[in-house]
Amino acid sequence: MDISVQELTTVDKEITLKANREDLSEKFDKAFKKYQKQIQMPGFRPGNVPIGLVKKRFGNDIELEEINSYVQEIYENKIVPEYEPVGETQMVDMKWENDELEVKFKVGAKPQFELTDLEKVTIEKMVHDVTDEEVEEEIERSLEREGSWKEVDGEITEESMVVVDAITLDAEGNPVEGETDEDQKLDMRQEGAKDFRENLVGKKAGDVVKMELGEGDEADRFEIHVKKVQEMAKAELTDEFAKEQSGGQASNVDEFKSFIKSKMQDYYDQSANDMFRQNAIDALTEAHDFEVPEVMKEQILDSYVEYAKQQSGGQLPPDFSFDDYKDKMRDQAAREGKWVFISEKLQEKFDDIEIKPEDIDEFIGVEAARYGATVEQLKSYYAQNPSQLDNLRKSIRENKVFDKLNEVVTINELSKEEFRKKREKQEEKEEVK
Repeated sequence: MDISVQELTTVDKEITLKANREDLSEKFDKAFKKYQKQIQMPGFRPGNVPIGLVKKRFGNDIELEEINSYVQEIYENKIVPEYEPVGETQMVDMKWENDELEVKFKVGAKPQFELTDLEKVTIEKMVHDVTDEEVEEEIERSLEREGSWKEVDGEITEESMVVVDAITLDAEGNPVEGETDEDQKLDMRQEGAKDFRENLVGKKAGDVVKMELGEGDEADRFEIHVKKVQEMAKAELTDEFAKEQSGGQASNVDEFKSFIKSKMQDYYDQSANDMFRQNAIDALTEAHDFEVPEVMKEQILDSYVEYAKQQSGGQLPPDFSFDDYKDKMRDQAAREGKWVFISEKLQEKFDDIEIKPEDIDEFIGVEAARYGATVEQLKSYYAQNPSQLDNLRKSIRENKVFDKLNEVVTINELSKEEFRKKREKQEEKEEVK
C-alpha cells in the first residue's frame, strides 16, 4: 500500500492511494469465509457451499464491498490523522483493474496565516439612543394600527384613504370594455400612490378625474370615479390601551412610554450588534490574505444551492443554472470560508473564553422568545439532541469572540443616519458591480 500527495495549491492536495490484491487478500479471505457461512444454495447444506463457488458466483460484489471498506479505513486511519483535511473530501477517481487499486482524493488543507494586529482594524458600529420623539412616533403608529377608517364628507388629503372605480381608457379617451376595477382602495400616504395623490388631493366623493400614468405609447389612461373618502380615526391613548398593548407590563400611559422606549432601545442595540458582527467579518476577511480550499468553497456553494431550493418551495426553477449561480456566489463562499479559519484563530487567541451555565440559560431564553417557545421546551429539545447542544455552545463561543473583538479593535461610532447613508452608498456600489 502506498500513499502519495500532489500539492495543487497551498491549501489543495490530491492524495493518491495505491494498493494491490496482496494488500487486500486478508480482507477478501475473511469476507469469503463470512459469506460462505451465510449463503444458501440448492444441493449444499447451509454454511457448506464450497468457497470456490462463492468466489465464482459472488466474488466481484464481495471484493468491491471490501475494497470500499478498505478505502474508508485507510482514509480515516491514515489520511485524516496525517493530513487533517478540512471541508468535504472529494473522491476524484477509484479504479480496481488487474488486481491493482488506485484511488484519488481531493482534500483541503488548513491555511497557514497569522492574525493581523486587531488594534489596527477599524470597524464601524452604529450607536443610537432612542429619543422621546421616536417613542411618540412609535406610539402614534400603534394608535393608528389599532384605529379604523371612517368615511367623511370633506376633500381628499394626503392622509386619506379613497375608494374609487378605475375605468381604463383607450388612446382616444373612450372606456375600454371589460376593464373597470371597482371599489379599489388607494392609501394616499403610500409612496406608490404618488401619481394618484397629485391628481386626487382636493377632490370629493362623486368627483370624476381623468388621469394618465407614463408617457407616449407606454402611457396608461384612467377615469377615476371617487366613491368614498375616509380618514383614519386613531385609537385613544388610555391606561387600558397601555395595558393591552404591553401585555400587562405597563399599567398606565407613562409606564407604556417607558416600555416602548425600552423595547425600541433593545431593537436598536440588537441591530447594532448584528451589523457590527457583519462589519467585523467583512473587515477581518479583507485584512487577511490566504486561500480557501476548493473543496470547502464547493461545500459552501452547495449549501447556498440547497438554501435557494428551500426558498423556492423545495424545487428550483427549470431554467436555474447551477454553474451561473455558483459563479455569482463564489466570492461570497470564499469570504465565508475565510471567516471559518479566522474565527478559529480568534478563539485560540481569546483562550480565556469560558462558557458558563448562565450563558447557556441566557442563550436559550433569547431563543425561546424569538421562536415563541418556552424555556423548558427548548431545554428539553437540546437535552434530546446532543449535536444541537454542541451547536448552541459553538454559537455562544462565537458571540463571546465578537464581544472580545468589540474591546480590542478600533471602533468608528456612527449615528443612525450616518450609518444608513454609508450602507446606501455601499449598496449602490455593489449594484454597479
